[in-house]
Amino acid sequence: MIEILSPGIMASVQDLGREGFRAIGVGQSGAMDPVALQVGNLLVGNAPDLAGIEFTLGGFSLRFESDTTFALTGAHVGTTLDGSAVPPWWVRRARAGQVLSGAMAAQGMRCMLCVAGGIDVAAVMGARATDLKGGFGGHEGRLLAKGDRLAIGASEAPPVPEAGFGLDPRRLDLLPPRDETVLRFLPAAEWDTGPQTIRDGFLGTTWTLLPASNRMGCQLGGPDLRRDTPLELHSHAIVPGTIQLPPGGQPVIQLNDANTCGGYPKLGVVIAADLPKLAQTRLGGSIRFALTDHATALAASRDRQARLDWLPGRIALAREYAGRFKAS
Repeated sequence: MIEILSPGIMASVQDLGREGFRAIGVGQSGAMDPVALQVGNLLVGNAPDLAGIEFTLGGFSLRFESDTTFALTGAHVGTTLDGSAVPPWWVRRARAGQVLSGAMAAQGMRCMLCVAGGIDVAAVMGARATDLKGGFGGHEGRLLAKGDRLAIGASEAPPVPEAGFGLDPRRLDLLPPRDETVLRFLPAAEWDTGPQTIRDGFLGTTWTLLPASNRMGCQLGGPDLRRDTPLELHSHAIVPGTIQLPPGGQPVIQLNDANTCGGYPKLGVVIAADLPKLAQTRLGGSIRFALTDHATALAASRDRQARLDWLPGRIALAREYAGRFKAS
């Protein structure tokens, strides 16, 4: 069991999200940075799709009520266990009664806490993700609050040395962006329907991620790209990564908790491999867009999956080395 002492700004139980229900208006939800969740689960010996806790910008504190193994991935939040520093992308054992705390993030936007056995909440529509808009899934369908207690599932994960071990995120291209975030995108149906000035302005601008951004979508600040004659469309299906251009002329990128349909013109769709970078871009951060093609998008997804497939063997070696190092 885990007791939430302070959830920080925005914390929720998330897994990889629910699929197959968009036709009835149920969105994806799930971890904003699915790679961080999958790597954290692999570090603690879980299947990659088990539920963890997503913290936004850190500033959290929780108590382990039973012995467990945990890992924190994603944003770097200056984590401590009973005051002892825990490096990012690191797996450690925790004893019953120990307190895990995270400072405000120094790099990145969201971090994932994974525990051996996963966060044990009821599955709704095949997933444990919190749908904040619908008010279901996760823990009571809401953000976590002080005093919440979360069960931990059973685990048969291999033991972890007391000091733990970790991964170097630089070698795996997992570091959250520090400066400008470049997002590759595929052109959407309305990309070619407006004047060339809109396309040039979109590609030639360094956009700012506005504070109003959240799990539903990223609002971007920059030049006015509004059309001389507004384009009105019937509502149609949209997915996470869809870049819409509302009448106000400022692009919006739909994310995990967005509606399943909308009527604004679409400039493009951010490729799946780049969505984790967007999830880790800080409010006020800089974003640029790069037009790409389907072959590149598929290759990027295959490369990301290949790195995830390679990790279990690397983690097993790191666990073995850490155990031998302690023994020596």
